[in-house]
Amino acid sequence: MTGAGATFPAPVYQAWAVAYKEKTGTGLNYQSIGSGAGQTQIFNRTVDFGASDAPVDSAKLAQQNLLQFPAVIGSVVTIVNLDGVEANKLKLTGPVLADIYLGKITKWDDKAIADLNPGLKLPSIGIVPTYRSDGSGTTYVFATYLADVSAEWKSKVGAATSVSWPAGAGGKGNEGVAGTVKNTKGAIGYVEYIYASANNLVTTELQNKAGKFVSPTVPAFQAAAANADWANAKDFAASMINTPGDATWPITSATFILLPKQPKSAEQAKDVMKFFDWAFEHGGPIAEKLHYIPLPKDVAERVRAAWKSDVLVDGKPVWSN
Repeated sequence: MTGAGATFPAPVYQAWAVAYKEKTGTGLNYQSIGSGAGQTQIFNRTVDFGASDAPVDSAKLAQQNLLQFPAVIGSVVTIVNLDGVEANKLKLTGPVLADIYLGKITKWDDKAIADLNPGLKLPSIGIVPTYRSDGSGTTYVFATYLADVSAEWKSKVGAATSVSWPAGAGGKGNEGVAGTVKNTKGAIGYVEYIYASANNLVTTELQNKAGKFVSPTVPAFQAAAANADWANAKDFAASMINTPGDATWPITSATFILLPKQPKSAEQAKDVMKFFDWAFEHGGPIAEKLHYIPLPKDVAERVRAAWKSDVLVDGKPVWSN
């Protein structure tokens, strides 16, 4: 099987692939090339499935004859490189984060940051906002959050897999942003949580919609996921950005798989569905170990129903389990 796209879920897809091959003998070659590139590959049918953190809109799915379904839930966290600042000691709000990325707040000891952190000795050095230089679902999730908390961000920059960044330096992939922040004093960046924990990067607290400052933890991600409205989400595109609740982490998102509704090969399509069926049933502990949140069981059932009704070869369902 071949798949390509989002770097955000790549660690869990690759870990699932190792376990699945041991169990079944069927391998997965997953290219972690970014959501934008993954969408292009599946539009061109050069892979068996595409992977994107940014949900594809209904019109485009119809035009491309694709089924979209969620695979796993993850969270985007903010990371910094500041001498003397330990993990989750720095507090930030959404509007302050937006102003940093708008280039309006340029020094770490700016009053807007200092007022949130009276107990921290903040250095008087320049802030280097670090962002994804490639088309990225992680960017889509992060920019959607900034657009939700800042009217200025919404009107000037907006949310997409690629945006025109007003300030800062680019890195390719979650890996590139993590590396840039790690090697640049004064840098701030955004990555999927596993990339922060794997590289021992300093994460920050963020203020959530309830006004509470929360650290990025699995329970905080789970609290956000629990508030998603799956029942009313068209094409499974349920939002978990800035959901209510005292304990919720504000930048949480599902990540999606794009599968042809009329695949060239029924066998290849069935292999993809068998892989994700196994992941839904048995891949939860692997996901949790990597700080992802497995899909709720009822959502996985909805996905299987969509496979059965939507993925057809010669008018017959490919998925019959």
